[in-house]
Amino acid sequence: MEQAKLKTHSAEATRVKAGTVLLIGRPNVGKSTFVNNLIGQKVAITSPKPQTTRFPIHALLEEERGTIEFVDTPGIFDRVRDTLSKRINQQTLSAAEEFVDVVIYMVDHTRRRDFEESKVLGIVRKINKPKILVINKVDMDEKTYLPQYEFLRDEFPFVYKISAINRTHVTPLLDKIFELLPERSAEQIRHSPSGHPLLNMDSKTFIAELIREKIFLKMGEEIPYTVMCVVDEIEDRDNGMKYIKARILTTADRYRRMIIGSEGRKIKEMGSMARKEIELAINKKVFLDLRVEVDPHWQELMF
Repeated sequence: MEQAKLKTHSAEATRVKAGTVLLIGRPNVGKSTFVNNLIGQKVAITSPKPQTTRFPIHALLEEERGTIEFVDTPGIFDRVRDTLSKRINQQTLSAAEEFVDVVIYMVDHTRRRDFEESKVLGIVRKINKPKILVINKVDMDEKTYLPQYEFLRDEFPFVYKISAINRTHVTPLLDKIFELLPERSAEQIRHSPSGHPLLNMDSKTFIAELIREKIFLKMGEEIPYTVMCVVDEIEDRDNGMKYIKARILTTADRYRRMIIGSEGRKIKEMGSMARKEIELAINKKVFLDLRVEVDPHWQELMF
């Protein structure tokens, strides 16, 4: 009997704040930048173009006061024209319907409210969980549509204006998140077995996403939405280097030629950028064997 009491007391003593926080908002409001800067390392790729994030990313923030599992969802699109965009929307809706403890609805005050924003807000309204309105990009004050978002203060009990890229006002926001999370026992808390904050992405997928980010950064408006990256092989070589074999898949030969560029300059530039970032991430020299292939049906097979 005494041992049972001691075990119960011990379990109660180790209860900490822990739970899942869903980030939801239009494309490019800064959700991935927020998670990356909060975690302290890149867990989601970013670019100035929408649809950079293609699937929900689960990342852990672990502190003495507790653990937060952030779910960074793809942005929601009003007018979807291809299979990939439709599936991104479906995954976001699915993530919103799954169990979460807190919802962060993030908006960008430098962008006008439109039907797409109304659609996102409609989804947020359906989720019966504690909600926080986060108005991002306060570091950009040359143009603002903030008055268009003021009515949301009547719906959201907690409102924070932040700069995700500069971490401005992020600390009080994080304090509020922990305050809203439930207490859980040590046995109920999810931990990363590898010690890496990413919970749902293996090494091959993470490297493929880094390569895809460089395509978003270096190519024009159209091409990034026609490509995906696949890492086929990661191998330690005798010379101490990490060998990585990867492919960029695109939907048409004209895109393949544009990605390769004149005399291979474009693919070399993107490959060099990706290789340097991978080397920083793994602290080892990397040989990146990067090729471009045409597969007109890759969007249908992605998920």
